[in-house]
Parts: sequence; C-alpha cells; structure tokens
Amino acid sequence: MSGEGVNPSVPDGAGPVVPGRLRGSAALRAHLTLTLGLALCAVAFWFEIGRAESGNELSWAYVFEWPLLAIFAVYMWWKVLHPDAEKVAKSKAGKPAIAPEFSGMLSAWQDHQRELSETQRTAEAELAEERNRARE
Repeated sequence: MSGEGVNPSVPDGAGPVVPGRLRGSAALRAHLTLTLGLALCAVAFWFEIGRAESGNELSWAYVFEWPLLAIFAVYMWWKVLHPDAEKVAKSKAGKPAIAPEFSGMLSAWQDHQRELSETQRTAEAELAEERNRARE
C-alpha cells in the first residue's frame, strides 16, 4: 500500500497509525471531491439567492437546500476519511457491554429465553406431529 488508501498495520515513520483512516492519494481525492462539491454548493447558493431576490419564489427552497447539501457533504467527507471513528471511540472507552451488577440478571434472562425457545420448538413439533396423524 504505497501511500494509497488505508494505513498499513505497521507504521512507515509517517506518523501514528490510525485504523481505517484514509491517507495518501485516496485522502487527497476525498479532499478534492469535497472542495469541488462545496464550491458547487456555494455557486448554486449564490445563483439561487439572486433568482429568489428577483422574485422567483421557488428559488427560496433552493437557497436553503444548497447549504444543507454542503453540510451533508462535509459529514460524508468526515465519514469517508474516518470510517472506523465510532468503533475506535467505543473501543477506547473500554466500558463493558453491561454493568457488572446486572450480569446476573442478564444470564437469568438469557436462560429464560432459551427455555422459552425450547418450549416453543417442542410445542411446534407436537403440533406438526398431530397434524400428520390427522392426515393419516
């Protein structure tokens, strides 16, 4: 992966390894795409606000649409650059999935769910068996 795409697992001295983060030419392409998208949104906003002020009422909807589209573009750009940001944040937190004081309750609930599932399978098997007898 010579500078393209995602960081390799072993750093090459170019900085700390961030799991799943874009770098190199792939990151440059993402930055350029965002820049072009934001420029397009700015030009479209300026065009539509001119039309709206000239009396075109429909253009007022576009006056608000283009900035929202630009905000969405920035959000997606961030998600493309940092695809594992949520996973990394969760793993850094190091919190258990359930508080220790509730672990007994969780295992009791899981046991109960297994019993219910087994009871349901047994009842379905008995019902199928009765139907087969009735057909004969």
